Amino acid sequence: MSKKELTLSQAIEGYFIYANARRLSAQTLNGYQWALNKFETYLGADPPFASITARDVRTFLNSLPGLTNTSLIGVRAGLSALWSWGTNEGLVPGNIIKETEAPKPEKRDVIPFTQSELQQLLTACDRTKAYRRPGKRLCDNTRATALRDRAIVTLLIDTGIRASELCSLTLRDADFQNHRIVVMGKGRKERHIPISPRTEQALWRYLATRDDKKPVAPLLATSTGRRLNRFNLHGLLELAGDRAGVGNVYPHRFRHTFAITFLRNGGNVFALQRILGHESLTMVNKYLAIAQTDLQAAHRDASPVMNWLL
Repeated sequence: MSKKELTLSQAIEGYFIYANARRLSAQTLNGYQWALNKFETYLGADPPFASITARDVRTFLNSLPGLTNTSLIGVRAGLSALWSWGTNEGLVPGNIIKETEAPKPEKRDVIPFTQSELQQLLTACDRTKAYRRPGKRLCDNTRATALRDRAIVTLLIDTGIRASELCSLTLRDADFQNHRIVVMGKGRKERHIPISPRTEQALWRYLATRDDKKPVAPLLATSTGRRLNRFNLHGLLELAGDRAGVGNVYPHRFRHTFAITFLRNGGNVFALQRILGHESLTMVNKYLAIAQTDLQAAHRDASPVMNWLL
């Protein structure tokens, strides 16, 4: 078979053989697989790998409504990985993804969820969005993934783990005997993160419904038993926010909420650094500044001296 005859699907197959040999993380591979599957579906055929142009890629990226710029960056990274491999293998003359403009990641303000918003999100895990059938009263239904989604939201709130870390968790990473989860973070550095009894309870209730008890099975799985990826996770949280009437629901906002609330409640900055898996205190100090500002505002509103005009 000549290079010109090698199809996109064959190139993708070859790339993943290479990527598995390099022992890339499961989360990275899942993200790339999702992006490349989307690209294959978009093209609607199986064209020669070498015939695909930067214009094809641009129109594909523009066809993905609803994804944040951060998610689009991940999709573009998956495509770039394929073309970088193809270039090194001599299958294509160069990496056409470099000819496309990279989206700029959003700069979101660090605004934690309120206690009321978190309760609304947990409640929204249980029921579908209310709807009305012709001639019938407003109604809703129990959701099939209610226990899983409650476990996800509770775990995110309780630990502040990253989306990729949550998606990578397996059954053996839930150490209920020692009340913790074992997380493989950035740079393949392992962290042991405590979890509360209520989080253990949410996980236990969900896992009791599962048939797959293999230690390597995903701790939090799709409805078909497969590992979640960050796109699945982002989507289910966004839908929960829609049902709950809570805006800007995305995985990293739970991390912000955990960190700021941890500090508001008297948590130690060094302990927080270890839990979050940060190399330095730079981001932790940002959370600390927000928490201290909140405390100052609370003191101003509740001060006896100010309220009683002493």
